[in-house]
Amino acid sequence: MSIQWFPGHMHLTRKAIGQRIKDIDVVIELLDARLPASSANPLLAELTEGRPTLKVLNKQDLADAARTPAWLDWYNARPGTRAIALDASDTAPARRLIEGCRQLAPTRRGMARPMRVLIVGVPNVGKSTLINTLSARREARTGDEAGITRQEQRIVLDDDFYLWDTPGMLWPRIVVPESGERLAASGAVGRNAYDEEEVAMALLAYLKQHYAALLVARYKLARPEAEIAALHDDELLDLIARKRGAVMSGGRLNLQKAAEIVLTDLRSGSIGRVTLETPDEYAAWLAAAHEREAERAERRAEQRKRDERRARRTGE
Repeated sequence: MSIQWFPGHMHLTRKAIGQRIKDIDVVIELLDARLPASSANPLLAELTEGRPTLKVLNKQDLADAARTPAWLDWYNARPGTRAIALDASDTAPARRLIEGCRQLAPTRRGMARPMRVLIVGVPNVGKSTLINTLSARREARTGDEAGITRQEQRIVLDDDFYLWDTPGMLWPRIVVPESGERLAASGAVGRNAYDEEEVAMALLAYLKQHYAALLVARYKLARPEAEIAALHDDELLDLIARKRGAVMSGGRLNLQKAAEIVLTDLRSGSIGRVTLETPDEYAAWLAAAHEREAERAERRAEQRKRDERRARRTGE
């Protein structure tokens, strides 16, 4: 399943970040703790290259507590990078961001050398909620729809600490299909860019293998976990539709409604605490994607050669 979403305002955001980064000391990238690599934007990494980065695994209260430490270790092993996990609605841990930035740029203190921080992330990752928590005021609009923040905002957190918020941004082409599925499931992608039934089934395919007990409990499936894990994805969605009353006239199942239920339950945390990837899984997905990209480039090169030979024969 190929999921792509890069509307016009994201082009403007890319340009704005390219200009703003010249005056920035530290970049905070907010990630979804349930998909810590899939929610990391490679375009942002390119735009902010060379700047110390604080990776914040947000919504840790929704993520699998047993998996989050591995992701923190994975990011903390990178040069010029620190990683922390937090729940953006919790005031006390949110203030840890300021100290994390101070550690990454210790010389930026006082009015003569104020700390200048840019906060970035994919849509619907919780930036606006975090900023409101940090500033103790409702500085930024919040909501559960991707793309609410549409322009840059400047927030003063301390006398010598300035934070610039930017709209959520994806990247022009998501080459790892598993990442596209997870971004859509989390709500980071506009609803018109994907098929909800397909995304819900892709989500269930992962959950039934790693969190079957949570599915049994949430949807009262009354079947052994092993049996749930063995179901085909569409069979599992059918079962959830029946259990949740997503039935139309004539007894036909409303799979669209069932898919919406599953996705809403993931986003709200109603399914339970889940993390939809491990470092090893993501590494395997990325390697496979790079291999496909290399094959694609090779096919294009061969096609260009064929076109050139044909053009030469035609011109003779």
